[in-house]
Amino acid sequence: MGKYILAIDQSTTSSKALVFDHQGNICSFESCEFTQYFPSPGEVEHDAEQIWDATLSVIRKAAAPFNGEIAAIGITNQRETTVVWDAATGKPVYKAIVWQDRRTSNLCELLKANGFADMIQSKTGLLIDAYFSATKIRWILDNVPGVRARAEKGELRFGTIDSWLVWNLTGGKVHVTDVSNASRTMLFNIHTLEWDKELLELLDIPASLLPRVCSNSEIYGTSDVLGYHVHIAGMAGDQQAALFGQMCTQVGSMKNTYGTGCFLLMNSGQKAIMSQNKLLTTIAWKLGNTVNYALEGSVFVAGSLLQWLRDGLKLFSNYPEANTMAESVPDNGGVYLVPALTGLGAPYWDQFARGTVCGITRGTTSAHIIRAALEGIAFQVMDIVNAMEKDAGVKTCELKVDGGVSRSDLVLQFQANLLDTKVIRSQVTETTALGAAYFAGLAVGFWSGIDEIKHQWKADRVFTPDGSDMKSTKEAWKDAVGRTLSKTK
Repeated sequence: MGKYILAIDQSTTSSKALVFDHQGNICSFESCEFTQYFPSPGEVEHDAEQIWDATLSVIRKAAAPFNGEIAAIGITNQRETTVVWDAATGKPVYKAIVWQDRRTSNLCELLKANGFADMIQSKTGLLIDAYFSATKIRWILDNVPGVRARAEKGELRFGTIDSWLVWNLTGGKVHVTDVSNASRTMLFNIHTLEWDKELLELLDIPASLLPRVCSNSEIYGTSDVLGYHVHIAGMAGDQQAALFGQMCTQVGSMKNTYGTGCFLLMNSGQKAIMSQNKLLTTIAWKLGNTVNYALEGSVFVAGSLLQWLRDGLKLFSNYPEANTMAESVPDNGGVYLVPALTGLGAPYWDQFARGTVCGITRGTTSAHIIRAALEGIAFQVMDIVNAMEKDAGVKTCELKVDGGVSRSDLVLQFQANLLDTKVIRSQVTETTALGAAYFAGLAVGFWSGIDEIKHQWKADRVFTPDGSDMKSTKEAWKDAVGRTLSKTK
């Protein structure tokens, strides 16, 4: 057996490849950004073939120093992003519609108006929203000429990005997904662990499009893109992979990933808790025959807010500079930024909300706006934690964090103050990729079990509340959100 595990982390803005050793250390890292397409306001697309090219490039570069020593490949991916492709040629019929895309908001509102919300939540654990894959598939079938007829003939395949990568890694031989990604489509029954016929009929989606659903840790197929045969043996949506990479394996343990969006998950064990506070119930992972569930709150815009401030408003040239600018002012100067660039997720679920900046004065500087943006990310997490505490009936004692924005000490200290609890940054910030590596390694015997890998998790820094009075700033945030919500609410 090889000495290393290769993890593919295909995120919203880049394709990454990391090589881990048996101790969970990163031995190699490669990353490649790809193009973001914004055809119209609220629409976000990727070129699926460009994603595959970027992925192939980074995995070959990352694995090159370890020729013949890769024991298995694990995959983690941006969830909900939807690709439909030709089964014979492997060519996409349309660009990938990204999870952030809002073009199907009106269809979602129609489903709600027709009384399907409770039925869909009871089956899938999800609230009806354009975020999920189902209405994106329907849009492609209805709006790309000739596609519906081809789908009904069984000529096309649908997949989230995990399925698309496995298809290409295996030369079109394997069409699968895992339970965590399937649970994000709004077509999968999280109790029966099957594609739901009633939902497929409701949305008029042919079952022949769909991949076979597998567990998170098993051998799905073999790839030879590295020049030798390697098993593809682990797969999970990025947030579930991060939950596992953070070793949140106990009931009630919680993590937040500050990535393109923010995603806070709490392990609820083998019980699917149906939220009363507008959170999502999702599958965390399936190992063997055992399914673990999670409560999840989703923030649509986090790291992508900084990307917009950098590329759209040109307020800074790189992320360390943004953090330095934010730290150059003592506070936000009364400025509050609600990052509803693609609507508001949990616990508001307002598809038509749009970003708002409140409290601007003649004294406001770019540093204040950047600081307000960073604080806005933490405020959104606070809203989700509050909702999660109500659903679970417990007070949060700690929050494990990872993702790009977690590198900011300013954000994490502010987060600890808002939550009045300790925030723990893991030593390995790439815990999403680590989770995928763990799933793959467990499947091929690289690690003997969860107990063997639990001790590998180490904290980088613990942020504790500093006693600041947060009452007024929380009230100001609540007021800013109220100004952001759309008139349809």
